[in-house]
Amino acid sequence: MPTINIADLSPVQLQSYLHFVIAPRPICLASTIDKAGNVNLSPFSFFNFFSTNPPICIFSPSRRVRDNTTKHTLENVKEVPECVINIVNYDMVQQTSLSSVEYPLGVNEFIKSGLTPVPSQLVKPPRVAESYVQLECVVNEVIELGQSHGAGNLVLAEIKLIHISDAVLDADGKIDQAKMDLVARLGGDWYCRVTKDNLFKVAKPNIRIGIGVDALPYAIRNSRILTGNNLGQLGNLETIPTDEAIEAFALTPEIKEVLDATIGDSQTRELQLHLKAKQLLELERVEEALMVLLME
Repeated sequence: MPTINIADLSPVQLQSYLHFVIAPRPICLASTIDKAGNVNLSPFSFFNFFSTNPPICIFSPSRRVRDNTTKHTLENVKEVPECVINIVNYDMVQQTSLSSVEYPLGVNEFIKSGLTPVPSQLVKPPRVAESYVQLECVVNEVIELGQSHGAGNLVLAEIKLIHISDAVLDADGKIDQAKMDLVARLGGDWYCRVTKDNLFKVAKPNIRIGIGVDALPYAIRNSRILTGNNLGQLGNLETIPTDEAIEAFALTPEIKEVLDATIGDSQTRELQLHLKAKQLLELERVEEALMVLLME
């Protein structure tokens, strides 16, 4: 495994490494305005949500690695400390990329990209109509991280209004994650798309105290079939199933069939039970999976 000393890299080389590995990164399509009324629209993948109370997003219009110049977005939020963070979906990703072109001061990226400006209710910069979710923000602070090529400038944006398209709401009026069709930034020219096919859930461990992987028997922890993710699922259970529960589950047809077919063959039984447990884990039947594994 190569080990790289940051001191040996140029800013361009370092940026290339980090953009590929610290990913995917959500995209903030920020609309801003200067004191003369010139509107600017620009995407930033140095962006995330950092606080709920107060609701704070942070994005970073970094100094250009190439020539150490600053971006119009940075100058705008210093002059008019307001912005709209427009969340990027797949249908607008090409126009979003186009808005990143370094047009001269005063050029309106809404016009260049073909995206549609919509008046905001609270702040001066317009919203992007094509975005499913638009966050009207006031800028509380800009933190400069340095003066050299590639140095970040953290824009602390406090959310004041949230606009949500009906197109992404479910029957209960909540956001349907699959309908958001989000995109995220990777390294180089690469992006990724969040579709229904690649969405999955992971049970939150902070709602209960899991037993931990270390509480699992040695044979389970060192299974040839189970993955680290599978062990994490098992370790998130609150308790080890009782002997009575295991015995009862062993009598169910789907498990009894495996046990009857492997009588007298301990190695095959272990293999088949681990395969069955993995199948149950994929169905999120985690407690039953552990019961199967404890039948060996």
